[in-house]
Amino acid sequence: MKKTLGFVAVVALSGLITVSCSSLNKMKKRAGEITYSVTPETLVAKGGMVDLKIDVTFPAKYFNKKVAIEATPVLRFKGGEKAYEMKAIQGEKVQGNAEVIPYEAGKTVSYMSRIPYEDAMRLSDLEIDITGAKGAKTVKFDPRKIGDGVIATETLVVNAPATSVGEDKFQRIIKQQEEAAIYYLINSANIRSKEMTSEEMKKLEAYIKEAAAKENMNLNGIDVRSYASPDGAYDFNEKLANQREKSSSTFLKKQMKKGKVDQYKDENFFKNFVVAEDWDGFKKAMEESNIQDKELILRVLSMHSDPEVREREIRNIASAFAVVADQILPKLRRSLFVVNTELIGKSDDELKALAKSNPADLNVEELLYSATLFDNNNDKLAIYEACMKQFPNDWRGFNDAGMIQFEMGNIAAAQSNFNKANSMSANNPVVQNNLGAVALKNGDLKQAEIYFGAATGAGDEVNYNKGIVAIKSGDYTAAVNYFGQCNCVNAALANVLAGNNNEALKKLNAENKECPMSYYLKAVIGARTNDATAVIENLRKACSLDGSFKQLAATDMEFAKFFENNDFIAITK
Repeated sequence: MKKTLGFVAVVALSGLITVSCSSLNKMKKRAGEITYSVTPETLVAKGGMVDLKIDVTFPAKYFNKKVAIEATPVLRFKGGEKAYEMKAIQGEKVQGNAEVIPYEAGKTVSYMSRIPYEDAMRLSDLEIDITGAKGAKTVKFDPRKIGDGVIATETLVVNAPATSVGEDKFQRIIKQQEEAAIYYLINSANIRSKEMTSEEMKKLEAYIKEAAAKENMNLNGIDVRSYASPDGAYDFNEKLANQREKSSSTFLKKQMKKGKVDQYKDENFFKNFVVAEDWDGFKKAMEESNIQDKELILRVLSMHSDPEVREREIRNIASAFAVVADQILPKLRRSLFVVNTELIGKSDDELKALAKSNPADLNVEELLYSATLFDNNNDKLAIYEACMKQFPNDWRGFNDAGMIQFEMGNIAAAQSNFNKANSMSANNPVVQNNLGAVALKNGDLKQAEIYFGAATGAGDEVNYNKGIVAIKSGDYTAAVNYFGQCNCVNAALANVLAGNNNEALKKLNAENKECPMSYYLKAVIGARTNDATAVIENLRKACSLDGSFKQLAATDMEFAKFFENNDFIAITK
């Protein structure tokens, strides 16, 4: 009797398991009836991530009420795989918190997830792994391919950030002026002997003589500006100012003749200016004075433009006018000589020779400028290192040395010098851009973005670098705006990614360089616009210039339609 009952129990349990397996196996067998709509059809890397959206439709009378499943999208590629987040789904009678699929009606489920991009994903299959469970029994469904991956065109961005130079202020021709004045007594145009022999005039005469004699100086002309103070009648002052101009010009020409400066003979060498009533000079002198009622007097000047009214109102301020007459007006009765000269600096050849043989003979501006005259980075670096040694407190030497080291690929040394420059000139936009370039080169996108934000306004280099960051961050519209009118491969790439194929092609054609990446992008544009000829011709040029593009093209889903094309195979093999 006991044997009979035990046998019945085993048979009943076996039947239960058979029923459970039958339900799961039936769903496994009918799994092909599940439909998957993948967006995008071929996965795309954007901002360093691969986003996935799937709309999954379970047909009516498919999903067993007592079954729960775990579905996991997986990207499988040569050498590995990467799983997206698992999605749990259950039948109507399962106790749990997963999304429920009605047996009778079926249902469409939407799913979204993302994973970090890896280069191995360029050629990959998107598959769905499903494990079904009913009670304690589980069944694995056969993996099912539902899509391809991954278009990784954004990774073509050339991560070569632009560095900024600490510009020199070198001027080969420096315009200079030297001034001196002679002062007259009230209502007089006669030059007093003490004015002729003043230290100011002696200094000016010596300067004129030196400028005329020196090979590295040009004497370009002299302005003679004669004034009368604004007290008295206008007609009288105008006549007086002209007389002062005549006396001062005659005096200056006589002194130049005496000093053997031949330009005294050339009337065009002199420019004469006459101011009958020097109200501008009066206002400036008042502003700089400590006269008690100066604010009241300045108010009169601002309220009245008529010279006679101005003079009358100022004279009415009896307490102040005596001081004005004593301290201000005498300074306005003058002729001012302004000598215009040019100081001619060293030639480029002289600067280059001295920079290499004896840099100590150059000032900081000459030294920084001389480095720009060399094409060889080793020569430039040697000059910047000399600048760092001779002018250790000038941030530009360290910054510019770092710039050359960055170009030479010595990123660590460049960063060290940029940090030194930053310690001397904190928050300098030029240095901030260069620190950002280091961060970007080292793959620290967030820190690079911070530095470039602080470098705003430092020039086109900053916007170029922000464009690279924007591509890497997946913000292609921003990248297009940052690159602006730049005709470079990164600007063209930004436009391709933003869907502006025609604009991208214009930029690539305008660049006019034998650049393999330029041809490669033209091939990508050809693929996107269904121009097979453009794909083949431009890929052939790109691969002939740089053989590494063969492998790149052979694994690029942009060219998926051409993988079986004989010309494509011949180019990429």
